[in-house]
Amino acid sequence: MQLAPYIDHTLLKATATLADIRILCEEARQHSFYAVCINPVFIPHARAWLEGSDVKVATVCGFPLGAVSSEQKALEARLSAEAGADEIDMVIHVGSALAGDWDAVEADVRAVRRAVPEQVLKVIIETCYLSDEQKRRATEAAVQGGADFVKTSTGFGTGGATVEDVKLMSEVIAGRAQIKAAGGVRTPADAQAMIEAGATRLGTSGGVGLVSGGENGAGY
Repeated sequence: MQLAPYIDHTLLKATATLADIRILCEEARQHSFYAVCINPVFIPHARAWLEGSDVKVATVCGFPLGAVSSEQKALEARLSAEAGADEIDMVIHVGSALAGDWDAVEADVRAVRRAVPEQVLKVIIETCYLSDEQKRRATEAAVQGGADFVKTSTGFGTGGATVEDVKLMSEVIAGRAQIKAAGGVRTPADAQAMIEAGATRLGTSGGVGLVSGGENGAGY
């Protein structure tokens, strides 16, 4: 299986430098990854370094906690789109999900969707903090709010993607959106298992290791 077209080659650490992002973009071009996923401050640089390639620029919104207002997330997403982002990975307000306020979760997603109608919107539900029933409800709220993808994890929580969670999300989505598995995809076998479970995108900081067939210690 060719893994490169599934991979969002990711670097979201606070310690990332401009030089690190340039290397990330060069690796993405070399291996024909689907996208790079970077913090918003680097969008213009990545856009320039990826010019002439098919690699997309993805960024994050309300990351990694999701604990800002919907208005703030919408503004952040819009500014990122204006800077050149093709895709936005937003984080839901996990507290609303834990409280069972699904209307608030859906409204949060919809606010960002309206702000960036042309960009691909991925909605991170942070599965590690949720029960199976909460994962189902959060996935449904994300789809109802306009998500193109529902994404498992930020990579900054207490756990990442699992095959079981991807299967659960796939059952709920029932073809209405796609799934991005992120966090803990360390080996080609891990990646293939996620894809077989229903993921169509993989978020990982170790894409080079995956396409080279080696093991990768990356958490995201």
